[in-house]
Amino acid sequence: MKRVHLFSDGSSLGNPGEGGWCAILRYKETEKIISGGEKLATNNQMELRAVIEGLKALKEPCEVEIVSDSSYVVKGINEWLEGWIKKDFKKVKNPELWREYLEAAKPHKIKAVWVRGHDGHRENEICDKIAKEEAMKQKSGE
Repeated sequence: MKRVHLFSDGSSLGNPGEGGWCAILRYKETEKIISGGEKLATNNQMELRAVIEGLKALKEPCEVEIVSDSSYVVKGINEWLEGWIKKDFKKVKNPELWREYLEAAKPHKIKAVWVRGHDGHRENEICDKIAKEEAMKQKSGE
């Protein structure tokens, strides 16, 4: 099984507002950057969207280390998800996104790691910049 790093970040102008997301997939020395945006989204929705789209971009089952500055995403994956599934996502925010995450995550072995945002972490800084650019594109109608 290939070992892949998935670095991700999301941005929302207004929270909710125009949103953007970015993911960097790295396998050995190869990197692929994917990004996008939505007209109306929260920061947490964009953080999770980045992870989902990163996982969907993988073409085969992998060991994936997700690196994110979002406690919501990291704790959701590592701690809360099992309980949310048991209660069928009742009273959980963004249940449709979490279900989409589960589907995208199925073939993979996943570990999520939290990093401090805006702290000089190279890939996190790149994802942050691109996610904000994507949110601005939504705002300007590009």
